Amino acid sequence: MDFTPLWLSFKTAAIATVIVFIIGVFLARIIARHHFFGKSVVEAFFLLPLVLPPTVVGFGLLMLFGKRGPFGTFLDKWFDMQIVFTWNAVILAAVVVSFPLMYQSAAAAFQQFDANVEKAAYTMGASKWKVFWTISFPLAWPGLLSGLVLAFARALGEFGATLMLAGYIPGVTNTIPLAIYFEVEGGNTEMASFWVGIIVVLGFSAILWLNWWSRRNMMRHTKKTS
Repeated sequence: MDFTPLWLSFKTAAIATVIVFIIGVFLARIIARHHFFGKSVVEAFFLLPLVLPPTVVGFGLLMLFGKRGPFGTFLDKWFDMQIVFTWNAVILAAVVVSFPLMYQSAAAAFQQFDANVEKAAYTMGASKWKVFWTISFPLAWPGLLSGLVLAFARALGEFGATLMLAGYIPGVTNTIPLAIYFEVEGGNTEMASFWVGIIVVLGFSAILWLNWWSRRNMMRHTKKTS
């Protein structure tokens, strides 16, 4: 039994989740508390991969990061680096499709508590960095964790954009969703069923844990305020 798809999926999802968590929290923290012209357009752009077909997202990435694309040309010329049909393409696809979930959760998390709490800390001489780590981040953490879990689950199940950008290369890009598709194409429904069972269990476990943790956190909050 070759468990390469499982290892590649976990590794890809883990790295993609770390990337989208850092970028998503950073952008959400900046944008959530500020109002400026074009904010709705910017946020709509961030959330676009959430509503577009994955193949459309993959095609767009292919146009951008292909050898003739602007980013692809730049990376090839200055860093001798290729994205398309490599494991880097798998990570890129996972990052793009999972980012909206992380950003949306982070933005909601930072908006749910009173901004006056942060302002009070500023008036007492606390730096922005200290306020973020001691006040903003802890208060937003439940929402951030939800986004983290959802982003991981989405990255784990990414298929369309990955197939368009990375293709199917055994041992390199064959994540579980791609393995399922090509096992079915090859008539090996038994193996496809095995991978379907694995990814269903993983996704179900992630959502189940998130629901359990959310209820537990809500009960703790209720006890503290009562």
